Amino acid sequence: MGYKYPVSQPWLEGRELEYVTKAVTGNWISSQGPYVRQFEEAFAAYNGIERGVACSSGTTALTLALRALGVGPGDEVLVPEFTMIATAWAVTYLGATPVFVDCGDDLNMDPGLIEAKITPRTKVIMPVHIYGRRCDMDAIMELAFEYNLRVVEDTAEAHGVRPVGDIACYSLFANKIITSGEGGICLTDDHRLADQIAHLRGMAFNKEHNFLHKKLAYNFRITNLQAAVALAQVERLDEILERRAAIDKHYTAGLEGIDGITLMPPRDVLWMYDLLADRRDELMAHLAAEGIETRYFFKPMSRQPGYLAEGWERLNANRFAETGLYLPTYTQLTEPDQDFIIGKIRAFYGEE
Repeated sequence: MGYKYPVSQPWLEGRELEYVTKAVTGNWISSQGPYVRQFEEAFAAYNGIERGVACSSGTTALTLALRALGVGPGDEVLVPEFTMIATAWAVTYLGATPVFVDCGDDLNMDPGLIEAKITPRTKVIMPVHIYGRRCDMDAIMELAFEYNLRVVEDTAEAHGVRPVGDIACYSLFANKIITSGEGGICLTDDHRLADQIAHLRGMAFNKEHNFLHKKLAYNFRITNLQAAVALAQVERLDEILERRAAIDKHYTAGLEGIDGITLMPPRDVLWMYDLLADRRDELMAHLAAEGIETRYFFKPMSRQPGYLAEGWERLNANRFAETGLYLPTYTQLTEPDQDFIIGKIRAFYGEE
Protein backbone atom coordinates (compact mmCIF):
# COMPACT_ATOMS: atom_id res chain seq x y z
CA MET A 1 0.00 0.00 0.00
CA GLY A 2 1.06 3.59 -0.46
CA TYR A 3 1.59 5.68 2.65
CA LYS A 4 1.07 9.39 3.07
CA TYR A 5 3.86 9.24 5.63
CA PRO A 6 6.43 6.64 4.51
CA VAL A 7 9.04 5.53 6.98
CA SER A 8 11.73 7.20 4.87
CA GLN A 9 12.31 9.04 1.62
CA PRO A 10 15.32 10.85 0.14
CA TRP A 11 15.67 14.63 0.13
CA LEU A 12 17.06 15.64 -3.26
CA GLU A 13 16.73 19.40 -3.35
CA GLY A 14 20.36 20.40 -3.75
CA ARG A 15 22.59 20.10 -6.82
CA GLU A 16 21.86 16.42 -7.45
CA LEU A 17 20.13 16.96 -10.81
CA GLU A 18 22.76 19.47 -11.92
CA TYR A 19 25.62 17.09 -11.20
CA VAL A 20 23.92 14.04 -12.72
CA THR A 21 23.11 16.07 -15.85
CA LYS A 22 26.77 17.09 -16.15
CA ALA A 23 27.81 13.45 -15.80
CA VAL A 24 25.40 12.37 -18.54
CA THR A 25 26.12 15.21 -20.96
CA GLY A 26 29.85 14.77 -20.39
CA ASN A 27 29.48 11.06 -21.21
CA TRP A 28 31.11 10.05 -17.90
CA ILE A 29 28.67 7.62 -16.29
CA SER A 30 31.00 4.79 -15.22
CA SER A 31 33.15 4.42 -12.12
CA GLN A 32 35.94 6.30 -13.90
CA GLY A 33 34.08 9.61 -13.81
CA PRO A 34 35.36 12.60 -11.79
CA TYR A 35 32.48 12.73 -9.30
CA VAL A 36 33.68 9.50 -7.69
CA ARG A 37 36.94 11.07 -6.55
CA GLN A 38 35.23 14.36 -5.65
CA PHE A 39 32.73 12.57 -3.45
CA GLU A 40 35.42 10.46 -1.79
CA GLU A 41 37.49 13.53 -1.00
CA ALA A 42 34.54 15.63 0.19
CA PHE A 43 33.14 12.98 2.53
CA ALA A 44 36.56 12.12 3.95
CA ALA A 45 37.28 15.82 4.57
CA TYR A 46 33.89 16.31 6.22
CA ASN A 47 34.75 13.57 8.70
CA GLY A 48 38.34 14.69 9.24
CA ILE A 49 39.68 11.46 7.73
CA GLU A 50 42.52 11.08 5.24
CA ARG A 51 40.95 8.79 2.64
CA GLY A 52 37.58 7.70 1.32
CA VAL A 53 36.94 4.81 -1.06
CA ALA A 54 33.43 4.69 -2.51
CA CYS A 55 31.80 1.40 -3.51
CA SER A 56 28.51 -0.17 -4.54
CA SER A 57 26.77 -0.52 -1.14
CA GLY A 58 27.21 -0.42 2.61
CA THR A 59 27.43 -4.20 2.60
CA THR A 60 30.26 -4.20 0.08
CA ALA A 61 31.99 -1.49 2.11
CA LEU A 62 32.02 -3.81 5.12
CA THR A 63 33.20 -6.73 3.00
CA LEU A 64 36.02 -4.70 1.48
CA ALA A 65 37.09 -3.35 4.87
CA LEU A 66 37.31 -6.81 6.42
CA ARG A 67 39.08 -8.25 3.39
CA ALA A 68 41.62 -5.41 3.40
CA LEU A 69 42.38 -6.28 7.04
CA GLY A 70 43.08 -9.86 6.04
CA VAL A 71 39.95 -11.45 7.51
CA GLY A 72 39.28 -14.92 6.14
CA PRO A 73 38.53 -18.54 6.99
CA GLY A 74 39.38 -19.43 10.59
CA ASP A 75 39.05 -15.85 11.81
CA GLU A 76 36.36 -14.49 14.11
CA VAL A 77 34.77 -11.05 14.03
CA LEU A 78 32.75 -9.67 16.94
CA VAL A 79 29.40 -8.45 15.65
CA PRO A 80 26.38 -7.02 17.50
CA GLU A 81 23.35 -9.22 18.11
CA PHE A 82 21.18 -6.19 17.36
CA THR A 83 21.91 -5.09 13.81
CA MET A 84 20.79 -5.48 10.23
CA ILE A 85 21.91 -8.88 8.95
CA ALA A 86 24.27 -7.39 6.34
CA THR A 87 26.78 -6.72 9.13
CA ALA A 88 27.05 -10.45 9.82
CA TRP A 89 26.85 -11.42 6.18
CA ALA A 90 29.97 -9.39 5.36
CA VAL A 91 31.89 -11.65 7.74
CA THR A 92 30.33 -14.82 6.35
CA TYR A 93 31.06 -13.80 2.76
CA LEU A 94 34.77 -14.03 3.61
CA GLY A 95 34.54 -17.47 5.21
CA ALA A 96 35.09 -16.05 8.70
CA THR A 97 32.81 -16.55 11.71
CA PRO A 98 30.68 -13.79 13.23
CA VAL A 99 30.60 -13.99 17.03
CA PHE A 100 27.63 -12.12 18.41
CA VAL A 101 27.66 -9.69 21.34
CA ASP A 102 24.37 -8.71 22.99
CA CYS A 103 23.22 -5.10 23.24
CA GLY A 104 22.76 -2.75 26.16
CA ASP A 105 19.78 -0.51 26.75
CA ASP A 106 20.91 1.80 23.94
CA LEU A 107 20.67 -1.11 21.44
CA ASN A 108 24.41 -0.89 20.72
CA MET A 109 26.97 -3.62 21.35
CA ASP A 110 27.51 -3.79 25.13
CA PRO A 111 31.22 -3.15 25.78
CA GLY A 112 30.96 -5.03 29.06
CA LEU A 113 30.20 -8.23 27.17
CA ILE A 114 32.96 -7.99 24.56
CA GLU A 115 35.96 -9.30 26.48
CA ALA A 116 34.33 -12.66 27.26
CA LYS A 117 33.80 -13.21 23.54
CA ILE A 118 37.45 -12.68 22.53
CA THR A 119 39.38 -15.81 21.57
CA PRO A 120 42.76 -16.42 19.91
CA ARG A 121 40.88 -16.42 16.58
CA THR A 122 39.32 -12.97 17.08
CA LYS A 123 40.64 -10.49 14.55
CA VAL A 124 38.18 -7.57 14.38
CA ILE A 125 35.54 -5.85 16.52
CA MET A 126 32.74 -4.48 14.35
CA PRO A 127 30.44 -2.14 16.32
CA VAL A 128 27.32 -0.67 14.69
CA HIS A 129 26.01 2.80 15.59
CA ILE A 130 22.37 1.73 15.76
CA TYR A 131 19.73 4.21 14.53
CA GLY A 132 22.30 7.03 14.83
CA ARG A 133 23.28 6.28 18.43
CA ARG A 134 27.07 6.28 18.83
CA CYS A 135 28.62 3.21 20.43
CA ASP A 136 30.91 3.55 23.44
CA MET A 137 33.95 3.77 21.21
CA ASP A 138 36.35 4.69 24.01
CA ALA A 139 35.72 1.34 25.70
CA ILE A 140 35.78 -0.55 22.40
CA MET A 141 39.03 1.05 21.27
CA GLU A 142 40.64 0.30 24.65
CA LEU A 143 39.72 -3.38 24.34
CA ALA A 144 40.97 -3.44 20.77
CA PHE A 145 44.31 -2.02 21.94
CA GLU A 146 44.64 -4.49 24.82
CA TYR A 147 43.99 -7.50 22.59
CA ASN A 148 45.66 -6.13 19.44
CA LEU A 149 42.45 -6.21 17.41
CA ARG A 150 41.30 -4.06 14.52
CA VAL A 151 38.06 -2.06 14.59
CA VAL A 152 35.67 -1.67 11.65
CA GLU A 153 32.79 0.70 12.41
CA ASP A 154 29.49 -0.01 10.69
CA THR A 155 28.27 3.56 10.38
CA ALA A 156 25.55 2.81 7.83
CA GLU A 157 22.95 4.51 10.04
CA ALA A 158 25.02 7.32 11.48
CA HIS A 159 26.40 9.83 8.95
CA GLY A 160 27.74 12.65 11.07
CA VAL A 161 29.19 10.38 13.78
CA ARG A 162 32.93 10.89 13.43
CA PRO A 163 34.88 7.62 13.09
CA VAL A 164 37.74 6.54 15.35
CA GLY A 165 38.31 2.92 14.27
CA ASP A 166 40.67 1.57 11.63
CA ILE A 167 37.96 1.75 8.95
CA ALA A 168 34.44 3.20 9.04
CA CYS A 169 31.85 1.95 6.55
CA TYR A 170 28.80 3.93 5.44
CA SER A 171 25.73 3.05 3.41
CA LEU A 172 24.26 5.38 0.79
CA PHE A 173 21.01 3.46 0.32
CA ALA A 174 17.90 5.54 -0.35
CA ASN A 175 16.70 5.43 3.28
CA LYS A 176 19.97 6.64 4.80
CA ILE A 177 20.77 10.13 6.13
CA ILE A 178 22.51 10.91 2.84
CA THR A 179 22.03 8.78 -0.24
CA SER A 180 23.02 7.98 -3.79
CA GLY A 181 20.21 5.45 -4.23
CA GLU A 182 22.65 2.60 -3.79
CA GLY A 183 26.25 2.92 -2.72
CA GLY A 184 28.68 2.95 0.15
CA ILE A 185 32.04 4.31 1.24
CA CYS A 186 34.94 3.28 3.47
CA LEU A 187 36.87 5.92 5.43
CA THR A 188 40.35 5.37 6.87
CA ASP A 189 43.46 7.32 7.82
CA ASP A 190 45.62 4.40 6.69
CA HIS A 191 46.65 5.04 3.08
CA ARG A 192 47.81 1.47 2.58
CA LEU A 193 44.41 0.15 3.67
CA ALA A 194 42.65 2.66 1.42
CA ASP A 195 44.75 1.60 -1.54
CA GLN A 196 44.00 -2.06 -0.83
CA ILE A 197 40.25 -1.40 -0.58
CA ALA A 198 40.32 0.49 -3.89
CA HIS A 199 42.35 -2.32 -5.47
CA LEU A 200 39.91 -5.00 -4.30
CA ARG A 201 36.90 -2.87 -5.30
CA GLY A 202 38.12 -2.66 -8.90
CA MET A 203 38.86 -6.34 -9.67
CA ALA A 204 42.52 -6.09 -8.58
CA PHE A 205 43.86 -4.93 -11.91
CA ASN A 206 47.62 -4.46 -11.92
CA LYS A 207 49.30 -1.23 -13.01
CA GLU A 208 49.69 -2.49 -16.56
CA HIS A 209 45.97 -3.35 -16.72
CA ASN A 210 46.96 -6.43 -18.72
CA PHE A 211 44.23 -8.74 -17.41
CA LEU A 212 46.51 -10.71 -15.11
CA HIS A 213 44.87 -10.80 -11.65
CA LYS A 214 46.96 -12.08 -8.75
CA LYS A 215 44.11 -12.39 -6.25
CA LEU A 216 40.38 -12.84 -6.01
CA ALA A 217 38.74 -9.42 -6.02
CA TYR A 218 35.38 -7.81 -6.73
CA ASN A 219 33.48 -5.50 -9.00
CA PHE A 220 32.16 -3.36 -6.14
CA ARG A 221 32.51 -0.01 -7.90
CA ILE A 222 30.19 2.98 -7.60
CA THR A 223 29.19 4.84 -10.77
CA ASN A 224 29.83 8.47 -11.57
CA LEU A 225 26.05 9.02 -11.62
CA GLN A 226 25.67 7.73 -8.07
CA ALA A 227 28.68 9.68 -6.87
CA ALA A 228 27.26 12.86 -8.40
CA VAL A 229 24.16 12.47 -6.22
CA ALA A 230 26.26 11.59 -3.17
CA LEU A 231 28.48 14.65 -3.60
CA ALA A 232 25.46 16.96 -3.70
CA GLN A 233 24.18 15.30 -0.53
CA VAL A 234 27.49 15.80 1.29
CA GLU A 235 27.35 19.49 0.43
CA ARG A 236 24.13 19.73 2.47
CA LEU A 237 24.98 17.27 5.24
CA ASP A 238 25.14 19.87 7.99
CA GLU A 239 21.70 21.17 7.01
CA ILE A 240 20.33 17.64 6.79
CA LEU A 241 21.62 16.77 10.26
CA GLU A 242 20.23 20.00 11.69
CA ARG A 243 16.78 19.36 10.25
CA ARG A 244 16.80 15.78 11.50
CA ALA A 245 17.87 16.90 14.97
CA ALA A 246 14.79 19.14 15.05
CA ILE A 247 12.63 16.17 14.04
CA ASP A 248 14.15 14.13 16.87
CA LYS A 249 13.44 16.87 19.41
CA HIS A 250 9.83 17.37 18.24
CA TYR A 251 8.99 13.67 18.38
CA THR A 252 10.43 13.41 21.88
CA ALA A 253 8.46 16.40 23.16
CA GLY A 254 5.24 15.08 21.65
CA LEU A 255 5.59 11.48 22.80
CA GLU A 256 6.79 12.02 26.36
CA GLY A 257 4.46 10.85 29.07
CA ILE A 258 2.33 8.47 27.01
CA ASP A 259 1.42 5.42 29.09
CA GLY A 260 2.41 2.56 26.79
CA ILE A 261 5.33 4.25 25.02
CA THR A 262 8.92 3.96 26.22
CA LEU A 263 11.30 6.48 24.68
CA MET A 264 14.80 5.33 23.80
CA PRO A 265 18.11 6.95 24.85
CA PRO A 266 19.17 10.09 22.95
CA ARG A 267 20.70 9.75 19.51
CA ASP A 268 23.90 11.45 18.38
CA VAL A 269 22.42 11.87 14.90
CA LEU A 270 18.94 10.88 13.82
CA TRP A 271 18.59 8.07 11.32
CA MET A 272 15.31 6.58 12.54
CA TYR A 273 13.20 7.62 15.53
CA ASP A 274 12.94 4.40 17.52
CA LEU A 275 10.73 3.60 20.52
CA LEU A 276 9.21 0.72 22.47
CA ALA A 277 5.44 0.26 22.44
CA ASP A 278 2.94 -1.82 24.37
CA ARG A 279 0.61 -3.65 21.95
CA ARG A 280 3.16 -2.84 19.29
CA ASP A 281 1.59 -4.76 16.42
CA GLU A 282 -1.86 -3.27 17.09
CA LEU A 283 -0.33 0.20 17.13
CA MET A 284 1.43 -0.41 13.82
CA ALA A 285 -1.83 -1.58 12.23
CA HIS A 286 -3.64 1.47 13.64
CA LEU A 287 -1.02 3.82 12.18
CA ALA A 288 -0.99 2.02 8.83
CA ALA A 289 -4.73 2.59 8.55
CA GLU A 290 -4.02 6.31 8.95
CA GLY A 291 -1.41 6.30 6.17
CA ILE A 292 1.57 6.14 8.54
CA GLU A 293 4.24 3.57 7.79
CA THR A 294 6.30 2.07 10.63
CA ARG A 295 8.93 -0.67 10.79
CA TYR A 296 9.90 -3.38 13.24
CA PHE A 297 13.21 -3.37 15.07
CA PHE A 298 15.98 -5.66 13.86
CA LYS A 299 15.79 -9.25 15.10
CA PRO A 300 18.76 -10.82 16.93
CA MET A 301 21.41 -12.40 14.74
CA SER A 302 21.18 -15.57 16.84
CA ARG A 303 17.53 -15.85 15.83
CA GLN A 304 18.32 -15.71 12.12
CA PRO A 305 18.01 -19.08 10.34
CA GLY A 306 21.60 -18.88 9.09
CA TYR A 307 23.02 -18.18 12.56
CA LEU A 308 20.45 -19.85 14.81
CA ALA A 309 21.72 -20.47 18.34
CA GLU A 310 20.10 -21.63 21.53
CA GLY A 311 19.16 -18.97 24.04
CA TRP A 312 18.25 -16.22 21.62
CA GLU A 313 14.94 -15.77 23.46
CA ARG A 314 16.81 -14.51 26.55
CA LEU A 315 18.88 -11.87 24.77
CA ASN A 316 18.41 -8.15 25.37
CA ALA A 317 18.36 -7.85 21.58
CA ASN A 318 15.29 -10.08 21.47
CA ARG A 319 13.54 -8.24 24.31
CA PHE A 320 13.83 -5.01 22.35
CA ALA A 321 12.93 -6.68 19.06
CA GLU A 322 9.63 -7.87 20.53
CA THR A 323 8.31 -4.38 21.31
CA GLY A 324 10.33 -1.96 19.20
CA LEU A 325 9.37 0.04 16.12
CA TYR A 326 10.47 3.17 14.36
CA LEU A 327 8.42 6.04 12.99
CA PRO A 328 8.57 7.99 9.72
CA THR A 329 11.91 9.78 9.80
CA TYR A 330 12.95 11.78 6.77
CA THR A 331 14.56 15.16 6.37
CA GLN A 332 11.57 16.98 4.85
CA LEU A 333 9.12 15.79 7.54
CA THR A 334 7.37 18.91 8.89
CA GLU A 335 6.16 19.68 12.39
CA PRO A 336 2.49 19.43 11.25
CA ASP A 337 3.33 16.01 9.77
CA GLN A 338 4.83 14.96 13.08
CA ASP A 339 1.91 16.38 15.05
CA PHE A 340 -0.47 14.26 12.96
CA ILE A 341 1.59 11.12 13.65
CA ILE A 342 1.96 11.93 17.35
CA GLY A 343 -1.77 12.60 17.60
CA LYS A 344 -2.62 9.19 16.13
CA ILE A 345 -0.30 7.49 18.62
CA ARG A 346 -1.85 9.41 21.51
CA ALA A 347 -5.33 8.52 20.29
CA PHE A 348 -4.41 4.82 20.20
CA TYR A 349 -3.41 4.94 23.86
CA GLY A 350 -6.44 7.03 24.84
CA GLU A 351 -4.46 10.22 25.46
CA GLU A 352 -5.93 12.61 22.92
